[in-house]
Amino acid sequence: MPSVTVRNVPDEVHRAIRVRAAQHGRSIEAEMRDILESAVKPQGRVKLGSMLAEIGRKVRLTEEEFAVFEGVRDKTPARAASFE
Repeated sequence: MPSVTVRNVPDEVHRAIRVRAAQHGRSIEAEMRDILESAVKPQGRVKLGSMLAEIGRKVRLTEEEFAVFEGVRDKTPARAASFE
């Protein structure tokens, strides 16, 4: 797993993270991982596959109807791009 070093963190920011970590019962490092993950993976993001599956459940697709979609997908590998 990659590591990240953050330099020149202001004292008040470090103090606030230390307090927040204590409130959540974890280390400063674990708190920083949680903060970073929350920043780049917001909970309200739309996941296309999940959304389409939910639509399928709402309209009550049968197994046969769902199989039609499975057969449509082209599963051949993509060709490499040529820039010549």
